[in-house]
Amino acid sequence: MNVSPRRSKLVTYALLLSLLGPWVAATAGVFSVTPVRLYMTPRDRAIAVTLSNEADTEVVLQADINTWSQNPDGTDELVLTEDLILAPPIIKLAPKARQVVRLALLKPADASRQLTYRMIIREVPEAVPATGIQVPIALALSMPVFITPPVAKRQVNCTHQLADAKTLNLQCSNTGTAYAQIREATVTRGTQTLARFEGGSYILPGARKTVGLKGEQALTAGEAKLVVTFDDGQSLTTSVTLP
Repeated sequence: MNVSPRRSKLVTYALLLSLLGPWVAATAGVFSVTPVRLYMTPRDRAIAVTLSNEADTEVVLQADINTWSQNPDGTDELVLTEDLILAPPIIKLAPKARQVVRLALLKPADASRQLTYRMIIREVPEAVPATGIQVPIALALSMPVFITPPVAKRQVNCTHQLADAKTLNLQCSNTGTAYAQIREATVTRGTQTLARFEGGSYILPGARKTVGLKGEQALTAGEAKLVVTFDDGQSLTTSVTLP
């Protein structure tokens, strides 16, 4: 099977979750988007999004908007919606070109809770020739969109359970009205870090997730300190007893 060199390293319709800071460009090899996370308030009717073509050939992009919810176990649910629209929804970018588009809210925002969406910008594959067996491969970027009233806040509570000798499972639930994203969680005793989780894990309102804190050595019984750090830099600190 022959695949065009420009797309040989792309994953078919891969959804890249946005774990970087809100003003860092999300890059898909062929195109990039800024910002990678989109924040709106109920007063905003539209915000600007910048699309850049990083390739030496023209790229065609298409945008879809999905409502984003999570089941109680934390698994994502995406459903196409017309609550928001990216104008224009299909964008042609010349080589190395950049274009500013507008993401507009078409429905009234909720004054009591955060609305959560995901905007998926997908590369439209080039047409396949009538002859030959080239398979077009495209890539998609999935970016969270948050429409947040001032009263919406996260409310996270965590419990812990030893999964194995070196892993502590942290089960966190969000009973608030805004998302939470765990960027880091550590268990320490004195100056020693016993176990750590690093990455990014979204917990939408009403959902819960389990993250594993892993240590280099077996976790020993006794008192320790658990620190859960969120994407805004705030932390939740509690004392824990390891079995």
